[in-house]
Amino acid sequence: MDLKPNFIFFFPILLILILPINPNFVSASATPNPRCIATEREALLTFKNALTDSSGRLSSWTGPDCCSWTGVLCGDLTGHVIKIDLRNPNPITNSDEYRRGCLGGKLHPSLSRLRFLSYLDLSMNDFEGLEIPGFLGGIISLSYLNLSSSSFSGKIPEGLGNLSKLETLDLYAESFSDSGEFSLHASNLEWVSGLSSLSYLDMGYVNLSDVGEVWLEEFDRIPTLKELHLFKCELKSLPSSVSSVNLKQLEVLDLSENSLDSPVPEWLFGLTSLRKLFLRWDFLKGSIPSGFETLKLLEVLDLSNNLFLEGEIPQALGSLPLLKYLDLSANNLQGQIHGFLDASSRSKGGSSLVFLDLSSNNLAGTLPESLGALKNLQVLDLSSNSFTGSIPPSIGNMPFLKRLDLSFNSMDGTIPESLGKLKELVDLNLIQNSWEGILQSSHFVNLRNLKSISLTTEPNRSLVFNLPHGWIPPFRLSYIQIENCQIGPIFPMWLQIQTELTSVLLRNTGISGPIPDQWFSAIASEISYLNLADNRIKGRLPQKLEFPKLSTINLTSNSFEGSFPLWKTNATELLLYGNKLSGSLPRDIDVLMPRMQKIYLSHNNFDGEIPLSFCEISGLQIISLKNNHFSGEFPDCWHRSFMLWGIDVSKNNLSGGIPSSLGLLPSLSVLLLSGNVLEGRIPDSLQNCTGLTSIDLGGNKLTGTLPPWLEKMSSLFMLRLQANSFAGRFPDQLCSLPNLHILDLSGNKISGPIPKCIGNLPALAHGTSSEVFENLFYTVTRGRENGEIINIINLSGNSITGEIPGEILTLSYLRVLNLSRNSMDGSIPEKISELNRLETLDLSRNQFSGTIPRSLPAIASLQRLNLSFNHLEGRIPELLKFDDPSIYTGNKLLCGKPLPNKCPGDTHHNRLS
Repeated sequence: MDLKPNFIFFFPILLILILPINPNFVSASATPNPRCIATEREALLTFKNALTDSSGRLSSWTGPDCCSWTGVLCGDLTGHVIKIDLRNPNPITNSDEYRRGCLGGKLHPSLSRLRFLSYLDLSMNDFEGLEIPGFLGGIISLSYLNLSSSSFSGKIPEGLGNLSKLETLDLYAESFSDSGEFSLHASNLEWVSGLSSLSYLDMGYVNLSDVGEVWLEEFDRIPTLKELHLFKCELKSLPSSVSSVNLKQLEVLDLSENSLDSPVPEWLFGLTSLRKLFLRWDFLKGSIPSGFETLKLLEVLDLSNNLFLEGEIPQALGSLPLLKYLDLSANNLQGQIHGFLDASSRSKGGSSLVFLDLSSNNLAGTLPESLGALKNLQVLDLSSNSFTGSIPPSIGNMPFLKRLDLSFNSMDGTIPESLGKLKELVDLNLIQNSWEGILQSSHFVNLRNLKSISLTTEPNRSLVFNLPHGWIPPFRLSYIQIENCQIGPIFPMWLQIQTELTSVLLRNTGISGPIPDQWFSAIASEISYLNLADNRIKGRLPQKLEFPKLSTINLTSNSFEGSFPLWKTNATELLLYGNKLSGSLPRDIDVLMPRMQKIYLSHNNFDGEIPLSFCEISGLQIISLKNNHFSGEFPDCWHRSFMLWGIDVSKNNLSGGIPSSLGLLPSLSVLLLSGNVLEGRIPDSLQNCTGLTSIDLGGNKLTGTLPPWLEKMSSLFMLRLQANSFAGRFPDQLCSLPNLHILDLSGNKISGPIPKCIGNLPALAHGTSSEVFENLFYTVTRGRENGEIINIINLSGNSITGEIPGEILTLSYLRVLNLSRNSMDGSIPEKISELNRLETLDLSRNQFSGTIPRSLPAIASLQRLNLSFNHLEGRIPELLKFDDPSIYTGNKLLCGKPLPNKCPGDTHHNRLS
């Protein structure tokens, strides 16, 4: 903490009166003649020579008068050096200016020759792990010592306890050094008792874990202490057995970010001079005691992020007359807030609260009218709770409110017109609720300072902006997020005039009319995020614009027409899928969008060839061009695209072979080329892409056998090669793939039996998690119509013969087993019931014979079944969930319900089981 005083200008006559009283505190620069004491000048030069000073901050330390040197102050009458202030003048710690301004090197003991030195500030420098020298404890004239954030390390010298005149000691140890992490520690605190004049002590980031529970006892020996900062000191306990403490003058106590793991102790309530109390991230537990009512002078209370504080908010907190800042966020508080707010409303002179954060708790109920009694409030954050109902009309009684956050609740009522009275409101966040009703101009009429509005409701709720088309609001927004609310169908004037926007999210707002080119042009220079997804916006996009700050463009699921926008931008993500855009893509797309990482153009009408310039975008990660009319060959130029990991060009008219240069992509994970007219074999170069997780080459004209190198693909999650002309046998190597969840070889020319080793597929046999692989797949296929990936083996449409091997029945996490449209035969084994996660079983259109296993009903998860068109015989088991005759049709020798064929021995009144 910087305690340098704030000086004001005094008239000359006042200076004359003061000089005789405080002669030592007048700068030597006020006199024209050198007054520096030679021995102290030499001591300073020796001290300087031991330092490193890359920026030349001490370049003025030359010449005879040390009292005129930067950072040095002498007493006017005595000429003795009384103050050295070498704090880094650059406060931004991650800047080059800060790093250049850091002093380093060594601290020479010549400083101890300055017998009248009372002020020493070496803070915000970089001494790269230097230990605090013990000689500092010998400068007994010191009243101010600041060594904070200067990368000192090691043990704090106990000799500092000799500084009986010290009033301020700042050892805050957070380091900003580029040369490593450094830390201070203390094994005991007995030495602090010698600091009999100390008023301010900051030991933030100093490791006190070895001190034990006696830390409070040691600090309690400094009755003059007014501020004690022990932020992140690795304290492991909070003394609870202390009956009272002597720190009667203590005004500020910060114990934040320690592992106290205890209830709020009662001894705190004896510190009746406390003005500020910080106990955040301390893992406090239990309820908040009502004893806080004794701290009548408390202005700031921070109990946030303790996670385990529970119970209701006590009324005692609402009755504290001077409380301005209250943060109880990120705890486990429950119940309603009526009692707390009612107590605040009854305070004499009204509530003093300026900041109230109750976010991220389990608070519930409706918001009471007494909320409006917080007339001085500037920040109100009730987000991430379970509040219901409407915003009370009394919200308009907060004339100073600047930020209102009710996001992530269950509020299902209306937003009152009194919101429009909040003239000072800057930030309004009401997202993730279930609002309903109508918003009119009166809701916004006086919000002249509004810069950010975030408002969403559920898709099945109705929240309508009923504003006159030509209405001009008093605000100019920089941030807007509105989702699932009715704004359209036209793009209204109140949005058209928002030309100072830096972030826009207008999703599913019912806008169907075109957006004026002038609006895009007006926001182009400052916009960083643009999302107009899930509307029905028609018209054409302006062609040639520059967006220097834009990072994300999302115009998906609209009705934009015309050609690809020739926008010059540094955006990293472009989403245009689900529109009616057409024509070819620009050949110089790498010039227009050189920093593009993810490009989604699926479900449009683009045609022509895929530009070779995609290969020139060095940071490209995902290309998604599914369901267009691209033709020609897929580019074979991927020798520079080291970041590319996702490709989806399925459902186009691409021809030729799969390019071998895909094997040069070290990061390739998802490769989706299905639904084209690709020919030839799978290139062997793909075996170099050992990180492949999903391959879909289905619906092409590919030939050859399944490559044996597939066994190397240990990350392979999905392999879909259906509807091609692959031949040969089912390779045994597939059985060893540890993460294979989806296997579809249907519609090829594969022959021979199912290998018995198929039961060894680890992911399907043992239920290996697929979440990571599914997330990769969905990230690439945004906008695809399929909503869910399921575990599946599909061997349909082949010429596989023979019985189902018993090993296949061990696939306990198989959800879909589809062997339909093959020439498979043999009986259905009883052990099929061991597929206890199976949801779909399709064995139709084969040559299976024998009876239906009576254990089949044991598969409780089974939802879909098809055994039609086989040679099954005998009685159908009592499968109560499956009474559709089409499931069994085509099996002439089956009998029993639901088929009309009666089994031998059946009567009208009895069915043998």
